[in-house]
Amino acid sequence: MPELPEVETTVRGLARFLEGERIARVQVNRPDLRRPFPPDLVQTLTGARVTAMGRRAKYGLIHTDREQTMVFHLGMSGRWRIEPEKPEKHDHLVLETESGHVLALNDARRFGSVDLVATEALDSWGPFAGLGPEPLGPDLTPQHLKRAFSSRIAPVKQLLLDQTIVAGLGNIYVCEALFRAGIRPDKEAGRVSLPALTRLVPAIQSVLSESIAAGGSTIRDYAQPSGELGYFAASWQVYGREGEPCTCGAPVLRFVQGGRSTFWCRRCQR
Repeated sequence: MPELPEVETTVRGLARFLEGERIARVQVNRPDLRRPFPPDLVQTLTGARVTAMGRRAKYGLIHTDREQTMVFHLGMSGRWRIEPEKPEKHDHLVLETESGHVLALNDARRFGSVDLVATEALDSWGPFAGLGPEPLGPDLTPQHLKRAFSSRIAPVKQLLLDQTIVAGLGNIYVCEALFRAGIRPDKEAGRVSLPALTRLVPAIQSVLSESIAAGGSTIRDYAQPSGELGYFAASWQVYGREGEPCTCGAPVLRFVQGGRSTFWCRRCQR
């Protein structure tokens, strides 16, 4: 599933073609993805001007001058195709701007979603209500994590994946950040010290920023809107590297937490 860096990369790619543009045509090629397209999507977006682009957690935001925001989630296999040479079977939503740019939301598995939300009500919209701070924003601090982890016996990795504690973190980047911070993924969250959390916050931010700069991590279906593949996977230090040597020489280990693979180094993470 595309994670925060992949969504951020997608939003930045779309902004070059959508921000400030008026949408001249909206084409919906099927009734639903994970859930039905909004019934007023075509009417609302046709003729609307895109005033800004954004991201919240793993959702992309297309703000318009109709005081409505189109919120999209890429699901398992979603990607936007910019200026496609020809239509593809899984181009389920197509936007054409007044200046002639064409953008197609392609989603073979249809686990993605598209919603229309009143812009002023975004913070209270169901999926956004109760989200924790953005990991790249100023509100993610060691003190915030210390409060959130206080007296918790759940593993630190599991709580970092809790969207009410930090918005948008996913399995790949939590594994990598915990490795950089030298923290065992199965350590009780309440026992992680403030000095360790002081290492963890910049580790989270650096691994996300580096991935965004690299265009994300390509796993199976993900590609940037330009069609290029994200190449941050080449920089993974532990994720997906079970049995390979860590930078310290010890083998990278894997175990399952909450149904997801966790990768770590017994020597580097304590």
